[in-house]
Amino acid sequence: MSSAELQSWVIDLLADMFELDKATLTADSNLYEDLDIDSIDAVDLAVKLKQLTGKRLQPEVFKTIRTIGDVVDALAGLTEPAV
Repeated sequence: MSSAELQSWVIDLLADMFELDKATLTADSNLYEDLDIDSIDAVDLAVKLKQLTGKRLQPEVFKTIRTIGDVVDALAGLTEPAV
């Protein structure tokens, strides 16, 4: 899946989970400041991502996520084949 496809998928997921307007969501949207996602919501998001991808984001990676772009980058890291 390309980065653009991942971003579209993440935006769709966030819009569905948190009743957000997809038109206002960009890679630079801050999950906490712009979208009012709190720590409980963030855990729900991590669980949903694990369910959908079958892979778990490592806690140290998850702690660094601030924007939609960060979520996309973290997911891209999960799906890249190991070298």
